[in-house]
Amino acid sequence: MQDVIVIENPAAAAVSLDPLRATLLRELAEPSSAAGLAAKVGLPRQKVNYHLRALEEHGLVQLVEERRKGNVMERVLQATAAAYVISPAALAAVEPDPVRLRDRFSAYWMLALAARMVHEVGRLISGATAAKQQLATFAVDGEIVFASASSRAAFVEELGREMARLAAKYHEPNAPGGRRHRIVVALHPSLKSDQEPREEIQP
Repeated sequence: MQDVIVIENPAAAAVSLDPLRATLLRELAEPSSAAGLAAKVGLPRQKVNYHLRALEEHGLVQLVEERRKGNVMERVLQATAAAYVISPAALAAVEPDPVRLRDRFSAYWMLALAARMVHEVGRLISGATAAKQQLATFAVDGEIVFASASSRAAFVEELGREMARLAAKYHEPNAPGGRRHRIVVALHPSLKSDQEPREEIQP
């Protein structure tokens, strides 16, 4: 089981967004059978089996083992990842374009950058997993409290200058064997605890 899988296929995205199937994916963080899941979600085993086949068809769950239970061969399944992220590539026709929206003070540009990051890192993870290689990544996450809007603006200006200085220092476009990397720095107000998004999955 992977930690996170990025879903790019539109059909797989549609399957994962069904509330019941999302519930089954959550329950399949640990291996289980259709009968075991049916007891947990309160649905007939046949109906659970139907949804499990759809999830399996799109690579969201996988067979762990088959075991005989009386006269029946029971299939034990598990989710292929602990969590899933739907890539903007699943909606390629309306995927946000960071080039068109480019404005460093725009929240829409920030969203477009985040969407592109999901798309590109998802692709990189898939390639690295297939090649059984480690993917070199680095991220910084934190919070900062500004005393005023002017101090926030000064921070942004100084951060921009420092990023430009570091980029000029280390950027070597003609280096033999050099590997291009993308860097994104984002700053936004933190959500208050009562604003945190909550997902409710109905059976």
